[in-house]
Amino acid sequence: MEVILKEDVVNLGHRGEVVKVAEGYGRNYLLPKKLAIEATRGNKAVIEQMKQAAVRRSAVEKADAEALARQVEAVTLTFLRKAGEKDHLFGSVTSVDIAEGLEKKGFNIERRKIQLSDPLKSLGSFDVAIKLHRDVTSHIKVVVEKEGEEA
Repeated sequence: MEVILKEDVVNLGHRGEVVKVAEGYGRNYLLPKKLAIEATRGNKAVIEQMKQAAVRRSAVEKADAEALARQVEAVTLTFLRKAGEKDHLFGSVTSVDIAEGLEKKGFNIERRKIQLSDPLKSLGSFDVAIKLHRDVTSHIKVVVEKEGEEA
């Protein structure tokens, strides 16, 4: 089945592209979530308009993302967690925690954009990537400290 992507889909393609997908994936996931439309003759005629609009929109989004990236680069988030003897955390710091920390500092960034492959489970300082746009990735510093420790 051929579909025209209305949004960027990870590991599949970018907005405006015509891609070939399995019938079930297209009908049960992409079409109901409005991530794509079926690639019919009529819809293919609309592709060019969509691509031009997408290019303009992408340029604006990229400029906004670059401005946000410069602001986010300066942010350091500190989390206090309970830890055992060998500095191994009893809990963890996840992308949800980082998104909430950023929101408290005035940045509204979705947790899905935070590129954290595994939750942070040890004390220390970490560099976490945030993908603000497909061409713009920013990094923030995340510090995990032991809870109840005197300075």
